[in-house]
Amino acid sequence: MVNTKNKGVIEMPSYDYYCEANGQTYEVKHSMSEKITNWGELCKKLNMDLSGIQATSPVKKLITGGNFVHSSALRNPDAPACATGSCCPGGSCGIN
Repeated sequence: MVNTKNKGVIEMPSYDYYCEANGQTYEVKHSMSEKITNWGELCKKLNMDLSGIQATSPVKKLITGGNFVHSSALRNPDAPACATGSCCPGGSCGIN
Protein backbone atom coordinates (compact mmCIF):
# COMPACT_ATOMS: atom_id res chain seq x y z
CA MET A 1 0.00 0.00 0.00
CA VAL A 2 1.59 3.28 -1.10
CA ASN A 3 1.11 6.34 1.07
CA THR A 4 -0.10 9.18 -1.17
CA LYS A 5 0.88 11.86 1.36
CA ASN A 6 4.51 10.68 1.49
CA LYS A 7 5.10 9.38 -2.00
CA GLY A 8 7.23 6.27 -2.13
CA VAL A 9 6.58 5.34 1.51
CA ILE A 10 5.11 1.87 1.85
CA GLU A 11 2.52 1.42 4.58
CA MET A 12 1.82 -1.97 6.07
CA PRO A 13 -1.75 -3.22 6.26
CA SER A 14 -3.31 -3.38 9.72
CA TYR A 15 -4.80 -6.48 11.31
CA ASP A 16 -6.88 -7.08 14.42
CA TYR A 17 -5.86 -9.81 16.88
CA TYR A 18 -7.97 -11.14 19.74
CA CYS A 19 -6.32 -12.38 22.93
CA GLU A 20 -8.45 -15.02 24.65
CA ALA A 21 -6.49 -14.64 27.91
CA ASN A 22 -7.57 -11.03 28.49
CA GLY A 23 -10.55 -10.69 26.12
CA GLN A 24 -9.03 -7.69 24.33
CA THR A 25 -8.58 -6.93 20.62
CA TYR A 26 -5.43 -5.22 19.36
CA GLU A 27 -4.64 -3.60 16.02
CA VAL A 28 -1.17 -4.14 14.61
CA LYS A 29 0.49 -3.31 11.28
CA HIS A 30 2.67 -5.88 9.58
CA SER A 31 3.37 -7.42 6.20
CA MET A 32 0.89 -9.87 4.71
CA SER A 33 3.40 -12.71 5.00
CA GLU A 34 4.08 -12.20 8.71
CA LYS A 35 2.27 -14.52 11.13
CA ILE A 36 1.46 -13.66 14.74
CA THR A 37 0.18 -16.63 16.70
CA ASN A 38 0.78 -15.89 20.38
CA TRP A 39 0.69 -13.16 22.99
CA GLY A 40 4.48 -12.82 23.15
CA GLU A 41 4.75 -12.14 19.41
CA LEU A 42 1.89 -9.64 19.56
CA CYS A 43 3.37 -7.81 22.55
CA LYS A 44 6.76 -7.61 20.85
CA LYS A 45 5.18 -6.14 17.71
CA LEU A 46 3.21 -3.58 19.75
CA ASN A 47 6.07 -2.79 22.16
CA MET A 48 3.92 -3.89 25.13
CA ASP A 49 4.65 -5.76 28.36
CA LEU A 50 3.27 -9.28 28.74
CA SER A 51 1.12 -7.95 31.63
CA GLY A 52 1.18 -11.28 33.47
CA ILE A 53 -0.10 -13.30 30.49
CA GLN A 54 2.03 -16.21 29.32
CA ALA A 55 3.91 -15.41 26.11
CA THR A 56 2.68 -18.68 24.58
CA SER A 57 -1.02 -17.80 25.06
CA PRO A 58 -2.71 -17.97 21.65
CA VAL A 59 -4.07 -14.95 19.79
CA LYS A 60 -6.47 -15.11 16.86
CA LYS A 61 -6.29 -12.98 13.75
CA LEU A 62 -9.76 -11.55 13.18
CA ILE A 63 -11.37 -11.27 9.79
CA THR A 64 -12.34 -7.67 9.19
CA GLY A 65 -14.35 -6.08 6.42
CA GLY A 66 -11.46 -3.93 5.33
CA ASN A 67 -11.34 -0.19 5.18
CA PHE A 68 -14.07 1.77 3.51
CA VAL A 69 -13.51 5.41 2.61
CA HIS A 70 -16.48 7.64 1.86
CA SER A 71 -15.98 9.83 -1.22
CA SER A 72 -16.55 12.98 0.87
CA ALA A 73 -13.27 12.27 2.69
CA LEU A 74 -11.25 12.32 -0.54
CA ARG A 75 -9.58 15.35 -2.09
CA ASN A 76 -11.31 14.48 -5.36
CA PRO A 77 -14.80 13.31 -4.40
CA ASP A 78 -15.73 12.40 -7.99
CA ALA A 79 -16.30 8.70 -8.51
CA PRO A 80 -13.47 6.88 -10.30
CA ALA A 81 -14.00 6.07 -13.97
CA CYS A 82 -14.93 2.43 -13.33
CA ALA A 83 -17.60 3.42 -10.85
CA THR A 84 -19.22 5.68 -13.46
CA GLY A 85 -18.90 3.07 -16.21
CA SER A 86 -16.88 5.34 -18.46
CA CYS A 87 -13.66 3.31 -18.50
CA CYS A 88 -15.10 0.03 -19.71
CA PRO A 89 -17.85 0.43 -22.28
CA GLY A 90 -20.58 -2.05 -21.49
CA GLY A 91 -19.04 -2.88 -18.12
CA SER A 92 -16.53 -5.35 -19.57
CA CYS A 93 -14.16 -4.91 -16.60
CA GLY A 94 -16.68 -6.64 -14.36
CA ILE A 95 -16.82 -3.84 -11.79
CA ASN A 96 -20.07 -2.35 -13.09
